[in-house]
Amino acid sequence: MPALPDTAPQTPEGKVLWHFTMSLDGFVAGPEHSMGWLAGASFRARLVQEYVSTTGAVLGGRDGWEARPDPAGIYGGAWQGPLFVLTHHPEDAGPVAGVTFLGCGAAEAVRTGLAAAGGKNLEVFSPSIGRQLLRLGLIDEIDLHIAPVLLGDGIRLFDDPGGSPVPLALVNGDDPTATVNVRYRPLPEQSR
Repeated sequence: MPALPDTAPQTPEGKVLWHFTMSLDGFVAGPEHSMGWLAGASFRARLVQEYVSTTGAVLGGRDGWEARPDPAGIYGGAWQGPLFVLTHHPEDAGPVAGVTFLGCGAAEAVRTGLAAAGGKNLEVFSPSIGRQLLRLGLIDEIDLHIAPVLLGDGIRLFDDPGGSPVPLALVNGDDPTATVNVRYRPLPEQSR
């Protein structure tokens, strides 16, 4: 069986892109939205620049915002643009330059974000908003980078108890139903 090719570079097509780096056990953030587990993770060359150049706007949730209330931190500060935070209580949020707090439904937030993205992609940085948009049929792609770590606790990418499975089609390969195979070994204690 031939090796699965890497994904093609992301393109600015006005897509709604649910984008995360995820642990092997399905967490996109540690407890209390901690991200220290990403330290030392390596990515393909120019990956950050790829997303910086194709992202027109970002849509996130209030919990993630409260954990990291700094719009300048997106992609290590390399990305600048409109950031929308969807919340049940926008009136509680203090004004922040470049950040718009939205109190609408998820579908309206997507329309707002896509309009602001100017033909580039709207990146969704929220598991709960992504889940809502997936159920509404508004996610165009799910772009994941799997980090070689098991967190065991934190914020899951997709947590939908009682929900039904959501079948997906693999984009990078000849068979859209192919299972992706990965193999890791635990690092010795002194390497951690």
